[in-house]
Amino acid sequence: MKKLVYTLTALIAMSGFTKAQESVYPSQENKGLLFITNGTVHVGNGTVLENATIKINDGKIVEVGTNIAIPSNDAQVINAKGKQVYPGLILSSSDVGLKEISNGVRASNDYQEIGEYNSDVRSITAYNTDSRVINVLRSNGILLASVNPEGGIITGSSSVVQFDAWNWEDAVYKMDAGIHLNMPSFVVRFGRRGGVTAAGAGALDPTKIALDKVEEIKKFFREAKAYNQETAHTNTNLKLESTKGLFEKKQKLYIHADQVKQMLVAIDFVKEFNFDVVIVGGSESFQIAEILKSANIAVILSEEHALPATEDDDIDQPYKTPAVLQKAGVLFSLNDNSDNTRYRNVSYNAGTAATYGLTKEEALSAITLNAAKILGVDDKTGSIEIGKDANIIITAGDILDMKSSTVEQAFIQGRKISLENKQTQLYERYKYKYGIK
Repeated sequence: MKKLVYTLTALIAMSGFTKAQESVYPSQENKGLLFITNGTVHVGNGTVLENATIKINDGKIVEVGTNIAIPSNDAQVINAKGKQVYPGLILSSSDVGLKEISNGVRASNDYQEIGEYNSDVRSITAYNTDSRVINVLRSNGILLASVNPEGGIITGSSSVVQFDAWNWEDAVYKMDAGIHLNMPSFVVRFGRRGGVTAAGAGALDPTKIALDKVEEIKKFFREAKAYNQETAHTNTNLKLESTKGLFEKKQKLYIHADQVKQMLVAIDFVKEFNFDVVIVGGSESFQIAEILKSANIAVILSEEHALPATEDDDIDQPYKTPAVLQKAGVLFSLNDNSDNTRYRNVSYNAGTAATYGLTKEEALSAITLNAAKILGVDDKTGSIEIGKDANIIITAGDILDMKSSTVEQAFIQGRKISLENKQTQLYERYKYKYGIK
């Protein structure tokens, strides 16, 4: 009975969100010239231009600078005087559009499959552009995300999407950009109530269990390599076929790992299979930053607003880790994977990193250009540079500052998008009810 009540409550909540969503729909394609003038432009690569102008034509950035002529007619002009102008923020790793109400309605979730080796699973086909979470993310300046599947050891392929679309075909920015692997845990850790939280719990030698599992994973990739080297197949094996992009370096292997031993195994994958590897999680990456740099492995730091990975770490270690990676020259991005915030606090994670060793522009790059580089879309987005899509946000205040930042306007591929969401609608509703102007 209790489960039924929870389900009905969640369905009622979803019904309210559905009504709110009806007034928010994708913008029409922007044709012609658009100028954003007089703003402080944070390019995303460390450069800041004061009182600058961005010239956009048919959704593409064609000029950025301080001495750009504006025609007297046939051009839309947005005056950003006194405002901050940034590239659209990017979630490097998420389940947006796959998970709606994680603990309420199973039918609203489609983010994992059964089985351990699901390399043939493609998250993009399950991506829901009508997710109510998307509107909240957009109003916080997040305009793109990598959408990842979950479940098993090899979970499937992720795709990069933009947040202004009717369906997944419109949303896709880079199809099947990478395959995700959950690295087995090498340690046993116990929860606060005595519950075991790591794989291999209760075993006498969790390292041996993890290494045996790693050998199984390597065997899978060895078979995949042999399969993809064959010129013809008697029977098609979808699980092996789907890894072809890894061997051709058209895809990256995103290895979800936090422990040092897990990341060292990831480096071993690079040596044996010559994969382009990215670490996702990386809470202990500060311990081997130089090794990661020498192996040319990028890192997506999953959650900065968290407790340290181990009791021996400094209490503020998660805040300091980005600066350690930056100093070592490791390509990294910052992320927010919290179910509580539903990923909207990624800019504030970057703000914390800017307080603990990064400059503000380095922190901004970690949620814009660095993220685009890691996801393989930096030729199209991630910075306000000539030739890239006009994925831009205009804010009152510093986007990294929770107190002062307010996203006032946002553009995806030059289209001005709505920043309305359920919270803004409730705000206006009760202002109206109580006669507040």
